[in-house]
Amino acid sequence: MDFNGYCVKCRKKRDVKDGVVTQTTTGRKMVKGTCPVCKTTVTRFLPSK
Repeated sequence: MDFNGYCVKCRKKRDVKDGVVTQTTTGRKMVKGTCPVCKTTVTRFLPSK
């Protein structure tokens, strides 16, 4: 899944490719991927609906 997320290390929004949809322990869905510039994990929570 391709998504746009905020990279904390770069302090910029980055387009992330090949994100994986996961679920938190509380049941919220989120997408995890890797920043193409600094290789840090970037996450973004998905809407509940």
